[in-house]
Amino acid sequence: MSRRIVIITEIIAPYRIPVFNALARESRIDLHVIFLSKTDSSLRQWRVYEDEIQFSYEVLPSFRRRIGRYNILLNRRVAEALHNAAPDVIICGGYNYVSSWQAMRWATRNRVPFLLWSESTARDRRSRHLMVESLKKLFFRNCAAFVVPGRSAQDYLHQMGVPRQNIFIARNAVDIGRFSEMGRKARAKAGRARHELVLPEKYFLFVGRLVREKGVVDLIQAYGELPQEIRERIGLVFAGDGPMRAELEVLARDVYPGTIHFAGFIDRDGLAAYYSLAECIVLPTYSDTWGLVVNEAMACGLPVICTRVAGCAVELVQSNGRLIEPGNLPELRRAMMEIAADPVLRDGMSAQSEARSREFSPEAWASGIVEAAHAVGLS
Repeated sequence: MSRRIVIITEIIAPYRIPVFNALARESRIDLHVIFLSKTDSSLRQWRVYEDEIQFSYEVLPSFRRRIGRYNILLNRRVAEALHNAAPDVIICGGYNYVSSWQAMRWATRNRVPFLLWSESTARDRRSRHLMVESLKKLFFRNCAAFVVPGRSAQDYLHQMGVPRQNIFIARNAVDIGRFSEMGRKARAKAGRARHELVLPEKYFLFVGRLVREKGVVDLIQAYGELPQEIRERIGLVFAGDGPMRAELEVLARDVYPGTIHFAGFIDRDGLAAYYSLAECIVLPTYSDTWGLVVNEAMACGLPVICTRVAGCAVELVQSNGRLIEPGNLPELRRAMMEIAADPVLRDGMSAQSEARSREFSPEAWASGIVEAAHAVGLS
C-alpha cells in the first residue's frame, strides 16, 4: 500500500521539479507537494515549468510583500490543505514562513511525523543572529527528524544539538541528464553558439544573482589583476541579473585588456550553452546554503572554483576544482591563473566534474527522502 508523503515548500522552482518527479516514481510512495506560492517575481525571473510536473500538487492562496531584505509570505488554507492531503509524513522545506509554523502545529495536533528539510550551515551568514537561532531551536524541538543536502548542513544541525541519528542526507540534485545532453549539443555547434550568444572564445563563468554577498565584486577585481596575457585570451561572463549590475558594469570598464560580458538573466534551458563553452565556473560567494549552479556546471563538465562557505563545497569540489576562502582575492586569482595556464589540468578537472555530478542525481535525492520517511515510521 502506498504511503502519503506531503512536502511543503516555497515556490515551483525549476530545479526542484526533477527531484520531486523522481520521488513520485518511488514504489509505495504517494507524493503530494504543497507550494506556498507559484513563484517570487520580485526576486527571481525563473520560468515556471508546470508542464513538466509529474506529481500531485497544489499552490496555496498567498500574500507576498518584500520589505527591504525581508520576504513576507502569508498563506490561507494551510490546515485545510493538510487535512485534505491526509499525510502519513510531512516534510517542511524551512522554518522562516508563518505557514511552516502552522504546518508544524497541525502535525503535532494530529500526531503526524514532521520532518524539517534544512540547508542551513554554520558558515551561512543567516546563522549568526541570536533571535533566528533561538527560533530555530524552538522549531527543531517539534521535528521527528531532519533532511539535509550534505555534510555541512548535517554538522550544523549536530552543533545545534540534533543527534546525528535523526539527520538524513538527501543530496541536492539537478536534472543532470538534461544539462549533460544540452551541453553536448552546444559543444557540437560551439562556434555558432558563441557568435549567437556574443561569448568570448574562452571565459570564466559566474551564474547567479548579481548581489554583493555572491562575491561578484571580488571576481571582477581578481580578473582585473590576472596577468595581461591571460586576460587577452580569456574573458569573464556573468549570467544573471540583480541590483549590482550597473555598479559591476562600471567596474568592468576599468579592466583593460580583457573582456567582461553581462549576459543578463538566462533561463534554465539556455544555461547549458554558457556552462559547456566556459573554461571554469567561479562561485566566490560569502554565503550560500548550497549552490546548485555548481551541480549544473559539473554536469556540463566544468572545473569549479568555489569558496568554502558554500554548502556544496565539501561534497562537490574535490580534485575537480579549487576551494578558496571568501574575500581572499590572492587565492581567487591564483586559482583562476592555475586553471587558465594548464589545459591538461583543466581537462582532467572537467572529466572529474562530469563523473562526480552523476552521484548527485534526482534518484539519489529521492532515496534519501524515502530513508528518512521510513525512519519515522513510514513502512
